[in-house]
Amino acid sequence: MKNVLVLGANGQIAQWVVKALAGDKDVNLTLLVRNPRKLGDTPANAKVVIGSVLDKRLLQQAMTGQDIVYANLTGDDLEAQAKQVIAAMQATGVTRLIFVLSLGIYDEVPGKFGKWNNATIGEDLKPFRRAADAIEASSLQYTILRPAWLTDEDEVDYELTVRNEPFKGTVVSRRSVGDLITRIIESPALHLDENLGVSKPNSDGDKPFFM
Repeated sequence: MKNVLVLGANGQIAQWVVKALAGDKDVNLTLLVRNPRKLGDTPANAKVVIGSVLDKRLLQQAMTGQDIVYANLTGDDLEAQAKQVIAAMQATGVTRLIFVLSLGIYDEVPGKFGKWNNATIGEDLKPFRRAADAIEASSLQYTILRPAWLTDEDEVDYELTVRNEPFKGTVVSRRSVGDLITRIIESPALHLDENLGVSKPNSDGDKPFFM
């Protein structure tokens, strides 16, 4: 039996992951949300915890006994959230972390799209970069994911780039990112201590198609 804690389970990517794992008898899900009304139907193999990752006591209680933590978080305080997650994992002895961040935090997006991406969200990426640095500096077994601009296309179609490699493409579906996370949860040795860009193949351009 695998115990999985999902932080920010209301997120659209997280909803794909929860849906994919809902019928898995070998997985127990704990869904941490701030607003349970947004969650929809809770699968039989899931329990809901209401609160914030910045609530140290609540987070440690939710973390106890987990095998994998998947964080789907955002906000100006993302660095503080990441550091709380790291501290709670270290306090409870949980080591496997999957954390979704953003493309562009290493200035790794080339060409016109990279310039457009920086102009559009450059300043907002700073908390994401600091969160990534904190995760990489920890002793945790992490997988950091840096998705391209997200779409709601109902497709699984993605390719990966590694840290310090130029980012490919401009977009990726939330379902694709959810599929990758689900595969890592099912096989936790997959992409261990990797920091990956996630994008749809052949989606290169000067900016995302919907902008």
